[in-house]
Amino acid sequence: MEVFKTEQLITEQAEGEKLYLEFLRHESMSMGLYILPVGGVDPQQPHNEDEVYYIISGQGQIDVGNETQPVQPGSIVFVAAHVPHKFHTITEELKILVFFAPPESTPTN
Repeated sequence: MEVFKTEQLITEQAEGEKLYLEFLRHESMSMGLYILPVGGVDPQQPHNEDEVYYIISGQGQIDVGNETQPVQPGSIVFVAAHVPHKFHTITEELKILVFFAPPESTPTN
């Protein structure tokens, strides 16, 4: 069993120099914490894996393909592999749990 505490992950991510902190990697999936500041720019490129975002806190919008949706605490967004997507119009710092299946091939950001 592996157990993680969100507040500890937030502290660890803040101590690093990247927006994304991968904290779990197994053969079938990987997980990370992604934090984007107010007015921030999301530098993501499409991934080779399916991805699910769970918004822990914050407010903003996400573009997936040619659709735009607002996100707030409790939002869950699925993005299929290879589909362009970006968070934008971030009005309150976004703290996001990210699930990749299979594991992300090259963690970035």
